[in-house]
Amino acid sequence: MTTRTRNNIVVFKHPFLLKGVDRVLPAGGYRVVTDEELIDGLSFSAYRRVSTMIFVPAQSHQASSIEMVTVDPSDLQAAQERDAATQQSLGAMSLVRRMRIRVAALPSFSGEYGLVGDNHDGSNHRA
Repeated sequence: MTTRTRNNIVVFKHPFLLKGVDRVLPAGGYRVVTDEELIDGLSFSAYRRVSTMIFVPAQSHQASSIEMVTVDPSDLQAAQERDAATQQSLGAMSLVRRMRIRVAALPSFSGEYGLVGDNHDGSNHRA
């Protein structure tokens, strides 16, 4: 049976959890290897995924140690989606924070700024 191996780098912008790994993995780029085998008997080339592995930092204390963990592609996809959602949530929170700062820096809406009343003739109506 003919097989092929695909290598990809998957980037996580935030620490993440992955089924099959019993610890939080740090943000960063991770090598993912997918082995596929040719489906025989078809009039065109088609491959079936046989296994997917991700290389993660080993739990040992040596910085250069890595381990290869077999992972379900749907679990890997779910982890990537959670990472993207976290990025969107943080972006939205950052936007809200910036808006709050801008609003807090605005002058109060009172007559002294000419927004309500203060038409310099003693009247108190909108200009």
